[in-house]
Amino acid sequence: MSRDDELRELLDGTAREISRLSNNPRTWLSWMVYLLGRLEQKATDEDPSHKDQYKDMLTALQDAIRNRFKTGGW
Repeated sequence: MSRDDELRELLDGTAREISRLSNNPRTWLSWMVYLLGRLEQKATDEDPSHKDQYKDMLTALQDAIRNRFKTGGW
């Protein structure tokens, strides 16, 4: 199994658990914000210069979300 497959499996399990513990998608926002905050901390703890790369990733995420609303799919 590749690292990407392992990560997908982990994220699939995490999504299932969040959904199981709170089946109202509106409440998932706080967990998404928490996850993004933790990822930002990890990125900058390992290398402070990653802060700009993290911001670039957030911009790409905004674009992906906008596209999701426009096209109806990821």
